[in-house]
Amino acid sequence: MLTVVGSWTAPGGPFTFTKALMCVYAGTMTGMVVSYALGHRVGKPFLYRFGKWVKLTPSRLERAERWFHKYGLWTVFFGYFVPGLRHLTCYLSGMSGVKFYKYVLYAGTGALLWCTSFLVLGHFIGRNLESMLHMLHGYIGMSVAAVAVLAGLVLWLLLRFRKRTI
Repeated sequence: MLTVVGSWTAPGGPFTFTKALMCVYAGTMTGMVVSYALGHRVGKPFLYRFGKWVKLTPSRLERAERWFHKYGLWTVFFGYFVPGLRHLTCYLSGMSGVKFYKYVLYAGTGALLWCTSFLVLGHFIGRNLESMLHMLHGYIGMSVAAVAVLAGLVLWLLLRFRKRTI
């Protein structure tokens, strides 16, 4: 979604890059502070009771907690780039008793990098959309043919190898 917002910051789009970044960053940090607060307030009992609904079993929770304790707040910083992990790391930060100012420093820096990266990518796509679509249109036939030939070759090799092992 951030790349779509970033594409709307291209010249002629409805947003400016700076305002879009401020709004996206504020929304991201709001979500992360809520996750931290939930982890701080309700902690492990909540996850043990309701984690099964999101496939977070006690063994997975223990593994995530060990990983969090091993790498510390860097998991929050880099966790933004792993879908689903960003909220869990923030929850674990609150649950683990990480000081709020440290949490905001790492989470805020990671969020700024994450938001900026995807907005810049979207901005680039928005600025070059017409030429990218033209290039895609020109090479789509050749690309589909190359993928089909490659898939056929892989399938042939798998079948041939399978026959030898039977």
